[in-house]
Amino acid sequence: MTTRCHWAESDPVMRAYHDKEWGVPQKDSRMLWEMLMLEGFQAGLSWITILKKRPAFRKAFAGFKPEKVAKFGKKDIARLLKDEGIVRSRAKIEATIKGAQIYLDMKKNGEKFSDYCWSFTDGKAIRGRGDSVTPLSTAISKDLKRRGFKFVGPTIVYAWMQAVGIVDDHAPGCFKRKPG
Repeated sequence: MTTRCHWAESDPVMRAYHDKEWGVPQKDSRMLWEMLMLEGFQAGLSWITILKKRPAFRKAFAGFKPEKVAKFGKKDIARLLKDEGIVRSRAKIEATIKGAQIYLDMKKNGEKFSDYCWSFTDGKAIRGRGDSVTPLSTAISKDLKRRGFKFVGPTIVYAWMQAVGIVDDHAPGCFKRKPG
């Protein structure tokens, strides 16, 4: 029998996400940005809700291609607010559009989003203790907010760090936990 983190045991979607994606170091800039935006949509909701809606989110947000999302305007916002497949929050939709614009500004200025994300840990995954907020997530949150990102509080940022493998928070005994 495979032992995994307890939160992943109750639902097949969560198990698949845990086994294939959660905590795997992600180095793709676009995917790091997508996951940060999805974590923002999760605020106040359960992650399973977002996971089950992820295909609809990807369709609604043009595959989370920042070049396309950054150009979304009033008609796109109105369309998204009617899309029952996603979380219909104007503030979160607008934050995603703004996040795409910031992502592209960083790129235009020669800053890879992946390099930025991983710069806080010198490019290495760190061992977590299962916290929900840390001094590191607080520092990253503060820097993201300084850049203009929204829905990036310390708790959201820590969940994102876990999801994209910047932090290894697999439980002791979980088959995905790395030694050390």
